[in-house]
Amino acid sequence: MRLTIESIQVLDAIDRKGSFSAAAGELHRVPSAITYSVRQLEEALGVELFDRRGHRAVLTEAGRELLREGRKLLEAAADLECRVQQVARGWESELRIAVDTLVAVHKLYGIVAEFYEENSGTRLRIAAEVLGGTWDALASARADLVIGASGDAPSGRNYATQPLGRVRMLLVAAPFHPLASEREPVNEALVQRHRAVSVADSSRLLPPRTVGMLSGRDVLTVPTIEDKAAAHIAGLGVGFLPSWIAEREAAAGRLKIVRTEPERAPGELFVAWRPGDVGKALRWFVKRLADPLVCAELLS
Repeated sequence: MRLTIESIQVLDAIDRKGSFSAAAGELHRVPSAITYSVRQLEEALGVELFDRRGHRAVLTEAGRELLREGRKLLEAAADLECRVQQVARGWESELRIAVDTLVAVHKLYGIVAEFYEENSGTRLRIAAEVLGGTWDALASARADLVIGASGDAPSGRNYATQPLGRVRMLLVAAPFHPLASEREPVNEALVQRHRAVSVADSSRLLPPRTVGMLSGRDVLTVPTIEDKAAAHIAGLGVGFLPSWIAEREAAAGRLKIVRTEPERAPGELFVAWRPGDVGKALRWFVKRLADPLVCAELLS
């Protein structure tokens, strides 16, 4: 191995301090050791790293490129060292969070900002899931924590859960869609006459789920909840949206909220994780998501 972290540290110190002797002082080494280290590296690489014609140590073009990329390695090494120390203290190196599309992911960012203030070193990976996809992500170990799981947990597996809250689902249609002109409240039979827009269940291993879809009904399936809203706005079909999207689009005049009889009951959502070897990052999020004010904000 021609390059070492130590040799890059030497180059970095010389460049910042402006001389070999000043770099030696910072690194607590004698100047001759610094000179020897640079010479060894130059001979190993077959290039000159410093222009020695002046009084100040000046990097050559090759030296600047080496130091530019080498500093990235120094940062990565320092980051790795920090992460190893944090893992030894019980913090996970990475926490994977799956969020159901019924939950406004951007409202989770305030909690994420609070978590970063802990300086845990844990990297966060947030992914969106749909319907049974949250349980599927947990069951297949794609996620360590799910936010917004609904329905029953998969059988044969042990999960820890706590309530997140209820989400109101509102029937919507484009203002020019025939359903928007019907006398309200409309019943289920009338709604079923029109094409539905549905978001595809993101399960990979577990059987996919659907909600409120009768066999034989025309359905347009789209990838995300925002795509679903866009399809409703385009008049391609009708369906239910979480209140935070439905009310937003109704206020903008892009959708009409259609009252139904009977009203659809709010859906129960949960926070879920696999019990057992739980790290500090997971425990931190579980505790934060137990705060009713935080839950209300996520579902508002």
